[in-house]
Amino acid sequence: MTTAPALRPPATSSGAATAVTGATGADLLAAYRPGPDRALLATPTRTLLAEGVHRSVEDPAEAGRLLAAARAGGRGEGGDGDGDERGEDGGQRLLVGAIPFAPGAPARLFVPERVRLAGPVAPTAPAPSATDLAGEGRWRSRPVPEPEGYRAAVAEAVRRLAGDSPLEKVVLARTLELTAPGGSDLAAMAARLVQRDPHGYTFAVPAGGAATLIGASPELLVSRRGSRVVSNPLAGSAARSADPVEDRLRAEALLQSPKDLAEHAFVVDAVRAALASFCTGLTAPERPTLLRTATMWHLSSTVTGTLREPATSALELALALHPTPAVCGTPTAQARAAIGELEPFDRGLYTGVVGWGDASGDGEWVVTLRCAEADGDLLRLFAGAGVVAASDPDLELAETAAKFRTFLHAVGLADAR
Repeated sequence: MTTAPALRPPATSSGAATAVTGATGADLLAAYRPGPDRALLATPTRTLLAEGVHRSVEDPAEAGRLLAAARAGGRGEGGDGDGDERGEDGGQRLLVGAIPFAPGAPARLFVPERVRLAGPVAPTAPAPSATDLAGEGRWRSRPVPEPEGYRAAVAEAVRRLAGDSPLEKVVLARTLELTAPGGSDLAAMAARLVQRDPHGYTFAVPAGGAATLIGASPELLVSRRGSRVVSNPLAGSAARSADPVEDRLRAEALLQSPKDLAEHAFVVDAVRAALASFCTGLTAPERPTLLRTATMWHLSSTVTGTLREPATSALELALALHPTPAVCGTPTAQARAAIGELEPFDRGLYTGVVGWGDASGDGEWVVTLRCAEADGDLLRLFAGAGVVAASDPDLELAETAAKFRTFLHAVGLADAR
């Protein structure tokens, strides 16, 4: 068996996660510039800026072996399990990046040469104005598929769900292609995404070639800190309203919706089943609660557990969970097949996994949602909705339009069609 190469970068660079004395999360956010060797991750607890590529990794299994080899070699052992810097020896070695939706497609992971850490971005940190990003008539949009095509795909999925197929749920997505001369100011977009949803997980990571994957996901797939494991599956959504009374009515209706509660239960059951072989003491609430973003209400459940084996890494847990029914459907094989037949595009990194892991096994991996892929003049937005037997094509189309708004606000545009 081939031994995995060491995760430690060359001696000429620290290649480690180090706290920046006096720097804030806002400082690291301001320092981010897009590129194939840069990654930004801003979570509710930390801000991480990775620079330089020591090693690129396209196979998630190889990435897991890199982390395991680093751990076996002593990196990350003897620490306190909190995943932060380890002092003068250079600190924890990290792996950052994204894993695609489709099995076998290349991951966009890398071991950075330099990693800087700070606390979360303060809610009062400045962000560019929407007017600065939008420009006068600067953007042109094209939905793929057209709205009628998406409605037809949902209707076909509902027909299959009502038949004798084992399919119980399928998540169908669509895209919105925005083009503008000169492309996108990704650093400014990242700043607006962080400020709009400070409790979310904002990311800007290389997506292959000159492309960048940028977004703000509300959904934590899994985190590991020492022996503690947390997953926060979301499923069942409703668009928010600017009117406070209507907004609360929508939230209350979501909490009582049989369709959305059933959709949510699929996901929570799948997460618990996937984690059961890795964890003891798994707990989840009997009923979901509400999670609020700037544009959406989501049904949310927090699943927690304790690792059986200390060697199990956050990345290993993420790979065991991916994809959840929240982004694919159930059963997984049948849902993947339906997605391949009904979606007229390749998802790429959308509905994959994005985040970080260190040599101790700690890490945070989130579901790649509320995102876009930027490449030259093109900004390609993604949004999806869970389809079950009770789904209405018009309502699922409206849900995807509401989900587009997270990113449309980041570029100074108000709505999607």
